[in-house]
Amino acid sequence: MRSPDDDALWQLIADHRIGPADASLTFAARLARENRWSEPHAERVIDEYKRFCYLAMTAGHEVTPSDAVDQAWHLHLTYSRDYWEVFCPVVLASHLHHGPTQGGEIERTRFYRQYADTLAAYEAAFGAPPPADIWPAASRRFSVDPKGVRVNLFDDIVLKRRVALALSLIVFLVGFIAGRMM
Repeated sequence: MRSPDDDALWQLIADHRIGPADASLTFAARLARENRWSEPHAERVIDEYKRFCYLAMTAGHEVTPSDAVDQAWHLHLTYSRDYWEVFCPVVLASHLHHGPTQGGEIERTRFYRQYADTLAAYEAAFGAPPPADIWPAASRRFSVDPKGVRVNLFDDIVLKRRVALALSLIVFLVGFIAGRMM
């Protein structure tokens, strides 16, 4: 595998700006908004997405993104002109297709292996392990993260599980005490 420090491919990937330069809603701002991240976190995810793209071209095997990196990839795919007319043919000089799982135990095993291989390739290429807040352990990547759903916060209230459980316990105790006082 090549080292990104002196690689022209890495420089092209790192320097590529996704989306129109004059957009009032930038790619990073949209990624942050759609995932309820801060813009600095979204910028970090974009950097990791670019590292993933570099690995996809240089690792010598299939690579699997973290869920956060996959969110950046999905959004980049919606910028179809940039992705298919500039990024793939000019920057990568190759097509980078997104191939989601077909489900089942064989696919699960394959993606666990590919994710482990991706993390190893990342460390080999970039000289350090990937940031854990963007590249979590495989157990989280394949069991917790896929349970995420899109929620319209205008219509719904979202509470952390522990907060909802605590509120439920308080309501139960208040009801129990009130019932005993009658």
